[in-house]
Amino acid sequence: MKPDVCVIGLGYIGLPTAAVIARAGCPVHGVDVAQGVVDTINRGEIHIEEVDLDGLVQAVVQRGLLKASTEVASADVFVIAVPTPFAKDGNHTPDTSYVMAAARKVAQVLKQGDTVILESTSPVGTTEAVRDSIAAVRPDLAMPGIAEGRPDISIAYCPERVLPGKILEELTHNDRSIGGITPRCARKALAFYKRFVKGECVTTDARSAEMTKLVENAFRDVNIAFANELSMIADRQGLDVWEVIRLANRHPRVNILTPGPGVGGHCIAVDPWFIVHGAPEEARIIRQARETNDLKMHHVLARARALAEASPSEKIACLGLAFKANIDDFRESPARYVAASLAREYGDRVCVVEPYAGELPQEFAGTNAELVDIDTALEECGVLIALVDHDVFKVIPAEERQDRIIYDTRGIWPDVA
Repeated sequence: MKPDVCVIGLGYIGLPTAAVIARAGCPVHGVDVAQGVVDTINRGEIHIEEVDLDGLVQAVVQRGLLKASTEVASADVFVIAVPTPFAKDGNHTPDTSYVMAAARKVAQVLKQGDTVILESTSPVGTTEAVRDSIAAVRPDLAMPGIAEGRPDISIAYCPERVLPGKILEELTHNDRSIGGITPRCARKALAFYKRFVKGECVTTDARSAEMTKLVENAFRDVNIAFANELSMIADRQGLDVWEVIRLANRHPRVNILTPGPGVGGHCIAVDPWFIVHGAPEEARIIRQARETNDLKMHHVLARARALAEASPSEKIACLGLAFKANIDDFRESPARYVAASLAREYGDRVCVVEPYAGELPQEFAGTNAELVDIDTALEECGVLIALVDHDVFKVIPAEERQDRIIYDTRGIWPDVA
């Protein structure tokens, strides 16, 4: 018998996860605090951009396998996929309040035999904190890792590891690390994930699974920081960083990543700080990588300002706002920061080209910057600053870029040094 599933949080991860689970034949009740999101999903539509997600959501809603509301409902399996942002203390402290609020809501409808799975990227120890939060609301239930004998419920941690633009594919085919508070909890969660995951599911303890997710993104951040630091060194020494990387990568054991204007997104730009917060004295390289990637964002802004000041009569086109190519996700985006900073300084001289945006984000309000298409930018702007490697920017031929002042932070135009 297929379990009833309740997914709490219907954002960039929660909605695709709910849809994939529903596709496997499990009835899914999705929960979100935004009524507009709930209404959109119940119409069989989506509120985020992701490849093939619209068709899948429409199909599972029409089949009655996915419905949404603002209230948690009784289920057999609960999947928590809510945000874990920074606290507003300026110290990159993890804010797990959304996770704990979701846990308390779930606790109200739990019954014996249920499984609770946390998917939100979280600091080490959060899954145990979820257990303790549930225990405070439901002292009538025997909790895993606390109660003697068999517990009444199972609690586990299983983070996603997906790439925007390929989320549906990777939710299904990527391996998963499933960490239980006890081995029995891990086995219960494993049986659930095997219903819709074709990749290998590996069981471990909850704290190891939590750290694994953070380590994966910190590893990426450190490697990107090397490339971004190299690009700043190349600028200082008058070198073409793309040529240096191309030649260095011919070494059989060297694979330098591609520099950019910084690092964005809800994972790589955030998760390493969770490690630093948990071990501030030991996490030296991880902290330095985060600071280096943030420094690159300010380095790019300084170079863009210099171009603007050197060409006071020219309009400036900022190409892209997303944190990576061909998606509509602007979270923690260095491109967004650079473009908005330029807009605040140079006002109506700034044009923004972002094919995945219908309007400029809030921080552009009052700047007189304009959202335009790429053709308008090429006609009107004498300065082109490539901040995101969207496909539409890559195919601009050299003759359409000639006589422009160009700053290519992504290496999308090989003919530009």
